[in-house]
Amino acid sequence: MQREKRKIIEGQIRECFGRVVYSHKTHEKCADILLDRLAKIKLAQIVLSAITTGGFLATVFGGGIVAAFIGIVVSTSLLVLNAYTKDYDLGELAQKHKQSASNLWLVREKYLSLLTAIYANLMTDEEIINTRDELMNDSCAIYEAAPATTSNAYQKAQEALQINEDYTFSNEEIDKFLPNELKKAHNAMMDTDSY
Repeated sequence: MQREKRKIIEGQIRECFGRVVYSHKTHEKCADILLDRLAKIKLAQIVLSAITTGGFLATVFGGGIVAAFIGIVVSTSLLVLNAYTKDYDLGELAQKHKQSASNLWLVREKYLSLLTAIYANLMTDEEIINTRDELMNDSCAIYEAAPATTSNAYQKAQEALQINEDYTFSNEEIDKFLPNELKKAHNAMMDTDSY
């Protein structure tokens, strides 16, 4: 493949990599949003149940019409909330988003390995194109099975990736996880000692 053609293919692969990075993080954020909403709903159900029980107990022990009215209103609210959670399983939907994120993580890492192999000139042109096509098919299968994401989750993903730099690490951060022999700082010292 001519150098110019390889650069065009590389540009496309970089674009695909970027989309997968964003999709992965967006599905993670969707799961987080849904689990947070589920926790709030569960708490609301507990509070509403307690208020309903208290209102009815107050009515039984002479609390009057006001206690009964409060019990009815709160009980109705609880019924609506329970009906919502019955028809819309936030926990299951969050799990689907987590699974999609997990599947996309692997594709993301494969795209990164492909880009690394391209930069290191380790693959033939045919291997690059075949690997790209396989990754596109893998991505397509994941997207088809994945639940829809929200604009709110995308904004949170954008903030996480661009502002909080969730996907980037400094050499010092990476070195903390590696043995001395593999650390950049250690290798830099070894290089200067050899002069």
